[in-house]
Amino acid sequence: MLLTPEFWVAVAFVVFVGLALRAGAAKGVAKALDDRGAKIATELAEAEKLRKEAEALVATFKAKRDAAEKEAAEIVANAKTEAERLAAEAKAKAEEFVARRTKIAETKIAQAEAQAVSDVRSAAAEAAVGAATAILSAKAAGEAGDALIADAIKDVRAKLN
Repeated sequence: MLLTPEFWVAVAFVVFVGLALRAGAAKGVAKALDDRGAKIATELAEAEKLRKEAEALVATFKAKRDAAEKEAAEIVANAKTEAERLAAEAKAKAEEFVARRTKIAETKIAQAEAQAVSDVRSAAAEAAVGAATAILSAKAAGEAGDALIADAIKDVRAKLN
């Protein structure tokens, strides 16, 4: 066992560790580990701070997005309401226009009918006067006939108009 290489490696390791402990290597290693731990703790604190800032920014942007979505929904609702109001106004104006045009057309038709009736009466009166004049002229002669014809024509015109 004293002649095996593993034995001598173990002895050399124990001697090396003993010398290192006497020389204060443990303090240097502990200090390096403590410094590394402090650096890691500082980095973790910084990372935690950055994470909280990022969460705050995310919350801020979510709130802004929600507000923008709400405003967009309000704008759309207002636009729909305005469009419905304008459509109702346009429909009412169109109906009013049609009613007004219908009334005007009906008035013109009534006037045309009245004019036609008047024209027919006038034509009938003229025809009756002409016929009466022709008949009476043929039957009546002289001054008495002329006076009779004139009176008859006046009567017919008065009754027909």
